[in-house]
Amino acid sequence: MAWLPSMIDVPMGLGDHLHELRRRLVVPLIVVCAIFIGAFAFQNELKQVMVQPLKHAIRLVGPQTAMAVGLVRSQAEFDEILSKPLRCLTVLSIAESTTTAVKISLSAAIAVALPVILFQIWNFVAVGLTRKERRLAFLFVPLGVIFFYAGTLIGYFFGLPYFYAMLINFTATDQTAVYQLRQADYVEDFTTWTVSFGLIMDIPWLVMVLVRSGMVTPQQIARARRYVVAGNLILSACLTPTADLFSLVMLFIPIQLLFEAGLLASRFMVPKPKDG
Repeated sequence: MAWLPSMIDVPMGLGDHLHELRRRLVVPLIVVCAIFIGAFAFQNELKQVMVQPLKHAIRLVGPQTAMAVGLVRSQAEFDEILSKPLRCLTVLSIAESTTTAVKISLSAAIAVALPVILFQIWNFVAVGLTRKERRLAFLFVPLGVIFFYAGTLIGYFFGLPYFYAMLINFTATDQTAVYQLRQADYVEDFTTWTVSFGLIMDIPWLVMVLVRSGMVTPQQIARARRYVVAGNLILSACLTPTADLFSLVMLFIPIQLLFEAGLLASRFMVPKPKDG
């Protein structure tokens, strides 16, 4: 493959490794800084992108529930929820809006520059890999990035709006609660859950990598399914912000289905036994 680096197994000293690492870090840092500057120039637009799932969730729950929990003040405001900026995030310090803009811009820069970062890491790590390992990594690393991006997009457009709607409806049943969403907390939760959707989407990729690398077989994974189910339940409980069983089950089902899909696909990726 033309993109596979041709490397000769020559021992490198510690100083050479450190020099190579420093050289590989320069390009990602420059790219991240450049994208960060551009993203910060559009930080207001990025904040509106960030609240789109919440706006769609408000539309899903309806005007009565949205007004009951304090997310909108009137039917007119609800009717304009998708066409006008939503101002329902509270800042509690004079610098909070600025620091939030920095966090959003940095997150956007890292997300866009992720392929460049991974490519430089790959060039650094590949020196110590065998030719077979380099071929496997070259095949699976880009696939993992694609799965991650797909998961974040699915989470942003479909997962988060329904997830937020479920949380809003849950809060509406609490007759003592009204929303006062802090901007910094919302950004932190939005980033965490968006990344979580991306990582969850990588579950089938992880299963395929484990099988294709020869670390385990599909049969071994299938025999350990009960432990996987238990692990997925624990993962769902950690990611579920509410304590109700319904939320846990609704998150557990797609995680388990993604695992089963990865296990099914991995049966076609079992490495061929060596002759002789």
